[in-house]
This record gives sequence, C-alpha cells and structure tokens, in this order.
Amino acid sequence: MKNQFYSYIQNLQNQITQALEEIDGKAKFKEDVWERPEGGGGHTRVIENGDTIEKGGINISAVHGNLPKSMQTYFKVGEVDFFACGLSLVIHPKNPMAPTVHANWRYFEMYDKSGKLIDQWFGGGLDLTPYYLFEEDATHFHQHCKKACDLHHADFYKDFKAQCDLYFYNAHRDEARGIGGLFFDYLKANDSFSIQDRYDFVSQVGNVFLDAYLPILIKRKDLHYTKSQRDWQEIRRGRYVEFNLIHDKGTLFGLKTKGRIESILMSLPPHVQWHYDFEPEQASQEALLIEVLKKPKEWV
Repeated sequence: MKNQFYSYIQNLQNQITQALEEIDGKAKFKEDVWERPEGGGGHTRVIENGDTIEKGGINISAVHGNLPKSMQTYFKVGEVDFFACGLSLVIHPKNPMAPTVHANWRYFEMYDKSGKLIDQWFGGGLDLTPYYLFEEDATHFHQHCKKACDLHHADFYKDFKAQCDLYFYNAHRDEARGIGGLFFDYLKANDSFSIQDRYDFVSQVGNVFLDAYLPILIKRKDLHYTKSQRDWQEIRRGRYVEFNLIHDKGTLFGLKTKGRIESILMSLPPHVQWHYDFEPEQASQEALLIEVLKKPKEWV
C-alpha cells in the first residue's frame, strides 16, 4: 500500500504542477529534492511571484525511521518504527478576490521492532480560504467535495465536512479559517472498509482537486481590486499564519519528527499584516466574510 500511494501522489504532484503553471503563464515551480538524515526525503516544489500565484507549494515526501519520543506519547505507543508519505499543497493567489486553497493527502504505517506492520491509516482533505466571499464559489467547491464522497458512502460528505469545520477553526479568534471542505484522519481498515477501500476514497478526493479549485481561480484571478482590498487580504492571511503555527497537526508532526523546516513552513504567505484590534466596517463585504466564518454553513 505504501508503494501504491506514493506512486499516486507522485503522479498527482505532476498533474497539479502542470495545470497551475499553465494558468499562471509566467512563473514556474522550482523543485528542491531533499533527504532526511533519519530516513527518507521528499520533493518540494515552490512557485513565487507569478502573474496569478504570489506564492504556492506542492510537496511530496516519504519519511521513515524510529518514531520520536514526542510522537510516541502523542500516539500512545512504545518504541516503534514508522513510515509516512503524503502530498501537501497551499496556493496563495495574488488577487484578493481569488481564494487561498490548501490540500493534503497522507498515509501512515507503524511497525514493531521485528518489522511487523501493527497499524496503518490514511488522512487528508482540502479546504478553501476566501478573502471576499462569492457564494457560488463556495457552492462549487463543496459540490465537488460531495461528489467525491458520495461515490464511496452516503455519510462521508456530512461527516468529513463537519470534521473540516471543526478542525480548521481558530479557537483563539472564535472564527473558522475559511469556508471549509473536507477533513479526515485515522481512516483505517474495519468491518466496513478495507485499506484498499480507504485508498480508493482518498485518491478520489485527490482527483477532484483541480476541478474543485481551478475554475474558481480562473474566474477571479483578473478581477479589479483596490489597495484597501489588498490590505484586507494580507490581514486575513495573518489569521492563516496563526492557525498553521498554533493549531495545525501537520506542522506539529513535521517539527517533532525533524522534518525539513523549509518544506513545513512553505505554506506561509509572503506578505502579511497584523493590525491591533482591527475591525472591518459594519455591513461591508469584509464584515460579511467574518459573519460567515463565525458559524458553519451548509453550502450544498
């Protein structure tokens, strides 16, 4: 399974890279191949200062070795070995009318000291972070999320949307990071689903990413915007940074397993603002976004 999934994310990285380069038209992804001293490595691809994409990254990695003490405590296990691979991407468009998007698909195995496989699971999802709310964009994104889920189980969309709304939440701000999508973790084999079933579902979600996001990016990337709207985008990007550094489990796992810092922090946007006690004008488009982020909404 680990070979099957790693081959899948290699191909998916190539597909998404090509599609985004075509839309940007100017910038190209630069690839950085790296090795982890404790075992494994990855391919980090970053795009910067494009006509459409201000900064973005599409990273794959496959790492293995002894599970660090901190993660043993987190997973409530003794001394074990692990293998983890995944694809993680974040795209920060230049135009504030175009939303930031994040996605991640990952697979994890644990082994006892004899090398026997003792646990395995999938995780991942995708979510959208707009700076100005276009309801038709949110509906389009969630329709594709639901379509992928419905092919595998009638409850998946409802359950994994709810998990996404719960996970991508800045509790210290009492607001969501964005308008959600899907989030799932610890998808293991059970009486209802084999590990191959889990792979089929996760890869289905990966396969809908381009259809879910690219039409939105194409529609919004050339819209007119003002300096104040750009400032608002950078203020909201600050909330994105806060989530990634305070709450995100992927960031935590990467740091505690001595992952590659440049790849882990690739998700951070290049231009961000923090203003003391900033509040948007009442009844403005900016205030409307905040209102929507205060309570999960059903988009489809």
